[in-house]
Amino acid sequence: MPVLFSALLPPDDVVQSVTEALGETDSLRWEPPERWHVTLAYYGPDDVETRAAWLGERLAGRGGVDVRLEKAATFPGVLWLTVAGPELTPLARAAGAGAEPRPYRAHLTLARFPREEPGLAARWTKKLAGFTSRRWRATEVALMTSEREPGGPRYRVARAFELDRA
Repeated sequence: MPVLFSALLPPDDVVQSVTEALGETDSLRWEPPERWHVTLAYYGPDDVETRAAWLGERLAGRGGVDVRLEKAATFPGVLWLTVAGPELTPLARAAGAGAEPRPYRAHLTLARFPREEPGLAARWTKKLAGFTSRRWRATEVALMTSEREPGGPRYRVARAFELDRA
């Protein structure tokens, strides 16, 4: 059974603006841009059809959300960009966020580093402190699969759910 999660995928020009802001990268374990996403909810191993039906019901009639990527921050071992958008948390809750023990915090993972060396990311949080992407209207939620492969996980869109454009 595949591991599933729901996410918003940033548009190509936003991905490009993040790539340009990063410039030359260093020894952190950087996520490639094709894996960048904003997780709404994590489901773990699950049946795609069952989860898709469940998610489709939860998202029915929901409108698109305005989203913007902002300054960098860290979790232990993770460098990420903040995701701003007041409508994002209600959308994430509808998609199932909150079922996990930790609180939902919208973010886009950029890189990983050893937890015991938090200073490795300090340069990047400083460099990206003033970063702000353009605001975009997210009008689609992707149900994603995550498969282990050499070199990191491979994410694929299993289903896409249109949000109302109003």
